[in-house]
Amino acid sequence: MAELLRTHTTLRVGGPARRWVVAADERELVAAVGEADERGEPLLVLGGGSNLVVADEGFPGTVVQVRHDALRVDQDGEGPSCGGVSVTAGAGHDWDELVSTAVEKGWVGVEALSGIPGTVGATPIQNVGAYGQEVAQTIASVRVWDRRLRGVRTFAAADCGFGYRSSRFKADPGRHVVLDVTFQFRQGDLGAPVAYAELARTLGVETGQRAPLADVRAAVLGLRRGKGMVLDAEDHDTWSAGSFFTNPVLPPAEVPEGAPAWPQPDGTVKTSAAWLIEHAGFTKGYGGPTASLSTKHTLALTNRGDASAADVLALAREIRDGVQARFGVRLVNEPVLVGCEL
Repeated sequence: MAELLRTHTTLRVGGPARRWVVAADERELVAAVGEADERGEPLLVLGGGSNLVVADEGFPGTVVQVRHDALRVDQDGEGPSCGGVSVTAGAGHDWDELVSTAVEKGWVGVEALSGIPGTVGATPIQNVGAYGQEVAQTIASVRVWDRRLRGVRTFAAADCGFGYRSSRFKADPGRHVVLDVTFQFRQGDLGAPVAYAELARTLGVETGQRAPLADVRAAVLGLRRGKGMVLDAEDHDTWSAGSFFTNPVLPPAEVPEGAPAWPQPDGTVKTSAAWLIEHAGFTKGYGGPTASLSTKHTLALTNRGDASAADVLALAREIRDGVQARFGVRLVNEPVLVGCEL
């Protein structure tokens, strides 16, 4: 029986894979990718499935599920007074497990990224970020299999082209298969300076101040649960791909009056997709019986139990087009669309 992709994505939509391969280590991952390329088959490399919308028709090629989860730690001495630690995680390593380990071990810099579903290999592609942190701030290098050159390459962080929810890997989709990611962490008991106002308020500190690592993780997990952003099989608000739209980055003159505005170093302004959605008339829970906005957060499009990919995409189009009609701003989807269009 064909493997159904809806059982491997957090949005729980997606039809069958024509061919299904599980890669337990780097050797198996490279071999599976190489074999698919030699056959000229379409290829989908799957981690935690937390950032995908897969078509109801499924995927007409090879799907490789990455289980390569090795973890290597090169530490400069012991204790918070030491300089730092280099951590290399396999692409299939669970992301939140790595964050939990970092908090436990006193590795500073990813504590605000707690509770994000998915695997390590996906994080540099999107330059995953939340609550004022991005993985680009701690990534030292990314090692990939280059499908075009048919060889292993290592990119230093400066060569990864990191931007807001973007990277060279996202800009050249399908070419690079992430094998592992090396992070460089400072060591200490306190997290990085808190850069997000909502998190600072929750912690009872000023923006720019620091708080204990464990406190930051607990606060972030609490905030994410309140928005339905921590996976829970019993809570349909978490049957989603996380934030479905990115926050628009606009010229200052194009930011709608009254919308939140966060000036960027290049002179542009980032505004809130959630604010635009809500002020265009789409409230929490908006939608039909199969697919709707989360009842907790308007940025998440959710599966209420038996939604199809078509149901989710129809709702996404309605919201995107409604925001554009109201404000002249076109929202961009954050999840990767596989075999379907928005």
